Amino acid sequence: MRSDSSRHTAIIGAGIAGLACARALNAAGLPVILFDKARGPGGRMSSKRLPDATLELGAQFFSIKEATFRREVAEWRKAGCIAPWPTSLWSADGGSWQRHEDDLERLCGQPRMSAVTRHLADGLEVVADTRIERLEGSAGEWQLVDLRGERHGPFARVVISAPSPQAHALVAPHDATLAAACEAVIQRPCWSAWALFEAPLPALPGVDDDWQAVRLNDPRLRFVTRNQLKPGRSEQGESLSLLANLAWSEARLEDSPETIVEALLEAFQQALPAGIQLPAPSALGAHRWRYAQPDVFAGGTAVNLDYRRSASGLALCGDGWRGPRVEDAWLSGHHLGEALVADAA
Repeated sequence: MRSDSSRHTAIIGAGIAGLACARALNAAGLPVILFDKARGPGGRMSSKRLPDATLELGAQFFSIKEATFRREVAEWRKAGCIAPWPTSLWSADGGSWQRHEDDLERLCGQPRMSAVTRHLADGLEVVADTRIERLEGSAGEWQLVDLRGERHGPFARVVISAPSPQAHALVAPHDATLAAACEAVIQRPCWSAWALFEAPLPALPGVDDDWQAVRLNDPRLRFVTRNQLKPGRSEQGESLSLLANLAWSEARLEDSPETIVEALLEAFQQALPAGIQLPAPSALGAHRWRYAQPDVFAGGTAVNLDYRRSASGLALCGDGWRGPRVEDAWLSGHHLGEALVADAA
């Protein structure tokens, strides 16, 4: 195999789907380079690091359903980058809190969620701080043009693991079939907010003092986590991540971060039992995920990937092609990587 970049695969997006695809290609000895607009790998599994706290504004935990993903997660356990969490999960409705109990094992990265994606990126070439604006060329000779006008390539194949609207903009000039597949996937937005406190949250009657996360029945707010109670963060002070409902986020998409965090913190205050008041926050913020979660899937199964890769060397992967879970995103990238390895055999 030639070692020049014309035999390489370029992957746009170094979230968990893009990294899973890259790992499958790399394991087969096929050269691969990832490009990401952020400062490092992670996507919605990245972590926000503040001077006084580390917190997540995207995926808070993940679970396992399929055997292929279970085998992968076993490797993450061996690497020490994950741990069980949350183990004290609650549901709240109108100020009434009940323990949420089921048989599902939930896990998160330790000491932060991005430990998983950094583990997956180990040994791979990742070009960070590089937003790919367009593709040029044709089969086997693809050039990636970034925001600064710099060209990367040529590449034999280009995998796009970005959300479907962003993928559509890249493939539409070159492949009508892939463009139509992107149009069939709706990615809904989500606001996530965070709050830091000087003092711990007050105790709640009948609830574990160290409760870690709560699901809420509120049109604004769906999930709240306590970041200092995640594995490896016992030294940081009280901080909350507040994930908004998708419909509410869509309606408030252009609101200011200040307005969003105020509304979500008010929703959480109203979910607390009567007489319980939150301490005054010391710092607040919010982040808008414009393409957070797939709502309508493009169809197909893990063994039927033809509709998202083409003879010209363009391919698509990501949670929009399977479902909204971390496992879905990883499986999408992994199965596409296996298919590309088989193509190259």
